[in-house]
Amino acid sequence: MRQTPLYELHKRLGARMVEFAGFAMPLHYGSIKAEHLAVREHVGVFDVSHMGEFWVVGEEAPVFLEYATTNRASRLKFGRAQYTLIPNASGGVVDDAYLYLPERGRYLMVVNAANVEKDYRHLTALLPGYAAQVYDASEETALLALQGPKTVELLSGLTDADVASPKKNTVFRANVAGRPAILARTGYTGEDGFEIFLTPEDAPAVFEALVEAGAQPAGLGARDTLRLEMGYPLYGHELTDATNPLCTPYAWVVKPKDPPFLGQERMLAGPCPKRLVGLVLDSGIPREGYPVEKDGREVGRVTSGGVSPVLGKGIALAWVEADWAEEGTALLVVVRGRRLPARVHALPFIRR
Repeated sequence: MRQTPLYELHKRLGARMVEFAGFAMPLHYGSIKAEHLAVREHVGVFDVSHMGEFWVVGEEAPVFLEYATTNRASRLKFGRAQYTLIPNASGGVVDDAYLYLPERGRYLMVVNAANVEKDYRHLTALLPGYAAQVYDASEETALLALQGPKTVELLSGLTDADVASPKKNTVFRANVAGRPAILARTGYTGEDGFEIFLTPEDAPAVFEALVEAGAQPAGLGARDTLRLEMGYPLYGHELTDATNPLCTPYAWVVKPKDPPFLGQERMLAGPCPKRLVGLVLDSGIPREGYPVEKDGREVGRVTSGGVSPVLGKGIALAWVEADWAEEGTALLVVVRGRRLPARVHALPFIRR
């Protein structure tokens, strides 16, 4: 397994390490629930250095990104960021990504760890005809995520930059614990927070400084339950190469264009026989792959599921037949042979 620059630090902090996307990553440092609630109530820090980072540069970089992504990259202003999707020619999704403009004319794209090579091949195959280049900077970039309602208070003590005023989706350069970084007011938890881009050499010292200042180290377990409570997708589960995003709650990130983005016509023409919905159960724990039933027949499948530490109930994302996707619809989830009542719930599951 590959290691992030914080591998030895994770071991010293007592993390339980697991394999994820080819990396040895911390699952938790003691309790997933405690780490989850620390992020919801105070502040937690994650090592997300396994994620991929691409720089997209060149005179026609905005034009290229308009074709290669579904959101309006050309309207992204200096110092701002946007969530986006990377479409394929058949109207599906190669990956979801975050696009930043921390430097004029230089776009930073963050992609999922499991898709770095796939995304790079896909994007570079689209480059001919554009005065643009895509550079894979994943190996020379470390990434930390500081998340929670007390983030600004904690981070203010470790930087001379104003971290209170920037709005969500703002990106800028600053020093953190004496190390140069790119700060982005973005994240994957639904809480306020910053993602911190660093060199691999500087990442351990900054992570330690954040922990010493009061941040709770948090692992993949809490990261997954936090994103699930917010109804955020995980590629390979809610989104795939065959997924039409217009049949999901993330349709807002698809902006039809002229000229069109790759696969736009196929995506817009595609029907939605199934829709991605949220489900809440009063008892039982739904897991990926569990059947969803209505009137004695299977009408869908769970894509992600677990227990919400905030609600104290089982929650899930699931693809279900469109006829049964309306909020409040009563369904059954088959949990280890038991058919447990569930209802369609609007996303996110909790409001922050």
